[in-house]
Amino acid sequence: MENFRKVRTSEEESPLPFPDLPPDVVEMKVKEGSKIRNLMNFAMAQMELKGSRQIVFSGCGRAVTKTITCVEIMKRKLGGLHQVTKVRYKTLLEVWENQDPLPGSPAQNLTVHKNVPSICILLSRDPLDPNQTGYQPPEPRHGLGTQLSEAEDTSSSSTKGLKRPLPPPRDELLTKKLQVQVPDSPRGSGTTNHQPDHHH
Repeated sequence: MENFRKVRTSEEESPLPFPDLPPDVVEMKVKEGSKIRNLMNFAMAQMELKGSRQIVFSGCGRAVTKTITCVEIMKRKLGGLHQVTKVRYKTLLEVWENQDPLPGSPAQNLTVHKNVPSICILLSRDPLDPNQTGYQPPEPRHGLGTQLSEAEDTSSSSTKGLKRPLPPPRDELLTKKLQVQVPDSPRGSGTTNHQPDHHH
């Protein structure tokens, strides 16, 4: 196999696994090398500027985790999104070409069929059928939901926010050290113990 080089990869085109999608729904195909910022800018523009009600994120193989990350960012930015997640297998066709064919023999190609996990996530501003498999309701806007998001927001917010809480614990440590040293110093210096000796 060392003489073979992958020439191209194609994935079978399969219809999106969601019923009743509008024909013009945007599908964000997340690839392993995609930049999340670019994906998010485009997706947010679709939802906010173009007023799309629904958007689909899909990715397969190594891009699955990146696809999920995009969806989580989207949900946090927009809020109130209904979600349906479908996981399935996709067939990738990899064509490998022999780089070093025997003299006089035709170049050989190998076609490899690979099954890879693929994820499709539909996000919708409009309510979706909660009974379909993979449905997730919007996260609540109150109670636990906000506490969690606030905690995450502070940790990911500007560096200023991060630096502010740090000094107090350091000060405490310093004062503790001082308290430990203060009682030690009179005994250690020996002045208090020897003073009574002079009177004898």
